[in-house]
Amino acid sequence: MSKKVALIIGAGPGISLAFAKQLIASGYRVALASRDMDKLKPLAQSIGAEAFKTDVSSIDSIQSLFESVDAALSAPEVVLYNPSARVKGEILSLDPNKVSDAVATTAVGAFVAAQEAAKRMVPQNSGAIFFTGATASVKGFAGSSGFAMGKFAVRGLAQSLARELSPAGIHVAHFVIDGAVKTDAANDAMTADAIAQTYMAILHQPKAAWTWEVEIRSKDEKF
Repeated sequence: MSKKVALIIGAGPGISLAFAKQLIASGYRVALASRDMDKLKPLAQSIGAEAFKTDVSSIDSIQSLFESVDAALSAPEVVLYNPSARVKGEILSLDPNKVSDAVATTAVGAFVAAQEAAKRMVPQNSGAIFFTGATASVKGFAGSSGFAMGKFAVRGLAQSLARELSPAGIHVAHFVIDGAVKTDAANDAMTADAIAQTYMAILHQPKAAWTWEVEIRSKDEKF
């Protein structure tokens, strides 16, 4: 039998790379997608993944990405949407055009990726669509309205899709990364590897005990 395919959109050296490694160890073929191919290609080669170029601010680009993965590997059975765009500043100083672009990258991109994933998963009655969230997904901070808007929207998308797609056998999950991701695991710090283990645990949940959202933080993180 051919291996299952996983697609990670917005791939980089942190959470997405750690998740990709664990997916490969579990027998998946992994497609990594990003706008910067100069950085992505060596990253993908280092773990035996495939690299694909995409611009998540473009609906057409995301749709083309899925077509390219279909042709090169096969339709993905796991899709993680990782990208977000940060626009910081007080309300009186923010550029509405930049906020609009940021929300499009974070939220509209997530919607298009989920739609393309669902087109392929619904006929199979199986699959998983994951979204990487942040503290800003559930808590809007002063000076961060532009970022919170996008992250709140992705959380709403995930909640709606979980209710819509779960009966079709598709597991939708939103991960609230509540705290800074560390590179040193000393003192049980929250690292990308530790987060990826939680992603894998959610991926392997039985259908009789699915969760649509999980908050992830280190034991010392205040919340």
